[in-house]
Amino acid sequence: MTTKIHLTTTDHNRDVIGLKYIYPVISRRAGGVSVGINLNVNNACNWRCIYCNVPNLTRGSPPAIELDVLEQELRAFLHDVLHGDFMQQHVNEEDRQLKDIAFSGNGEPTSAKEFPQVLTLVEQVLRDFDLLGKIKVRLITNGSLMDKPLVLESMKHLAKLNGEVWFKVDGGSKDAIARVNDVNLNPESHLQRLRQCAIACPTYIQTCMFSLDGLPPSDADINDYLTLVSQAKDVIKGVHLYGLARRSEQVEVDRLSRLPAEWLEAMGQRIRAHGITVHISP
Repeated sequence: MTTKIHLTTTDHNRDVIGLKYIYPVISRRAGGVSVGINLNVNNACNWRCIYCNVPNLTRGSPPAIELDVLEQELRAFLHDVLHGDFMQQHVNEEDRQLKDIAFSGNGEPTSAKEFPQVLTLVEQVLRDFDLLGKIKVRLITNGSLMDKPLVLESMKHLAKLNGEVWFKVDGGSKDAIARVNDVNLNPESHLQRLRQCAIACPTYIQTCMFSLDGLPPSDADINDYLTLVSQAKDVIKGVHLYGLARRSEQVEVDRLSRLPAEWLEAMGQRIRAHGITVHISP
């Protein structure tokens, strides 16, 4: 007897269909089934966020992308979602909606040098399945490479595919970014990358907030964050504010805990006070 494995928002099992680049998730923020594209199959990223749920995360960039394999997997999986029994086997009835193609995975997607070719590939596949313009194509990114001309050109291409960017901003000061994302980053430089990205393609800020050592973000950290985010309000579409949903695979795991939904809602109201749309996923 075959056991049905139902995906949930807390289970992003990327092995459920056994493919190299393509994996399905139930996305809280997308509101249904998201077809993930993982370009960082070696679990390498140029950041190391302490809440990251990627096991054996390492510093670095992805290996060369096998474009033919990626295309075959994407075509086969979309066929199974649209015409096969994937939804019935793996997705609870209330979540059986195909919402997007999402570049996310186990590292920074734009660090793949083949990213522009992958976008072209996705465009053709969506056209062939009559999905182009009917579902979103999302890039979930730390935004660190948005000052690279080729990456920004890809953002313009993404915009033409009914695309949008979810751009990571977890802190507004150098210290906060180092503490949460484990990178040495100038907030003003990150703000400029955010603005360039948002001008090229519809962009939401994505922010994860949680308790560290039993304490929520400090007033100083919150004020620094609000100062930075408000400087982009004229170009961004809004903020996706979310809490911890899955267990971290980083060494800090035991120091992290979820914030109450009420805390996140109050934080959302502080962001909204700056004239910014906020979507909250506790």
